Amino acid sequence: MSDVSAAASGQFKLGDKTFNRLGFGAMRVTGEGVWGQPEDRDGSIETLKALPELGVDFIDTADSYGPFVSESLIRRALHPYDGLTIATKGGLVRHGPGIWLPVGRPEYLKQCVLMSLRRLRVEQIDLWQLHRIDPKVPRDEQFAVMAEMQKEDLVAHLGLSEVGVDDIEAAGKHFTVATVQNRYNLVDRTSEAVLDHCEAKGIGFIPWFPLAAGDLAKPGSVLDQIAHKLGASPSQVALAWVLKRSPVMLPIPGTSKRKHLEENVAAASLALSDEDFSALDEQGKAAFKQAA
Repeated sequence: MSDVSAAASGQFKLGDKTFNRLGFGAMRVTGEGVWGQPEDRDGSIETLKALPELGVDFIDTADSYGPFVSESLIRRALHPYDGLTIATKGGLVRHGPGIWLPVGRPEYLKQCVLMSLRRLRVEQIDLWQLHRIDPKVPRDEQFAVMAEMQKEDLVAHLGLSEVGVDDIEAAGKHFTVATVQNRYNLVDRTSEAVLDHCEAKGIGFIPWFPLAAGDLAKPGSVLDQIAHKLGASPSQVALAWVLKRSPVMLPIPGTSKRKHLEENVAAASLALSDEDFSALDEQGKAAFKQAA
């Protein structure tokens, strides 16, 4: 599939860096429960190495993936990251498989950045995102240390994850919010207002879990019919819908398998008509309201 390229997704500019909108989420290159080493470590490394040749030049990870495993594998596979934009996150601690707890004390967030710099072997992180706002720590304290680290040139750009519009505006008093990473897909519209805000402000919106389609992927559904018409899978159509939804959309589907990676990247070339987009949009909204 050498003709498959994420470049077909269009581009997004972050400061002096421009990258293809269809990126890669590196959570799944770790073990079960996002804990420990992957079952097939060599396979995960080979999948990471395949990203540049498929035009995927935006990679999102976090210190909590493993923990620390994802960042280390990215360094092993891709350092010195020529032509790549590497984003990472901090602020969640791990006590076991599937366990994620926020810690937003300023000294801990500083440690997160310093250790990510070491694991990724860089002098500055392209994009560092607060994985979660810790409700036990005043958010302004968390935002203030982020701004401080940017002034120290430890990070080039700053972002937030799982936040509302109010959080984005509060953070904006301390630093320019470059990206927001919230859960969003065809059938989960919880962050619709956040996406609209990001589009209006030119903030990159990174939807995690972007392939989900729920019952819309059932045989005979609108999604299934469009997939058959385009000769694609339902998940590819769902990803194409996400990309068409907004020019600031930066989906990061993840996998540890090269074949699955190629299937995801192929979705960037799917030409979804306005009619098909609208039909999927209506079905997705209806499914979301029904599930709410």
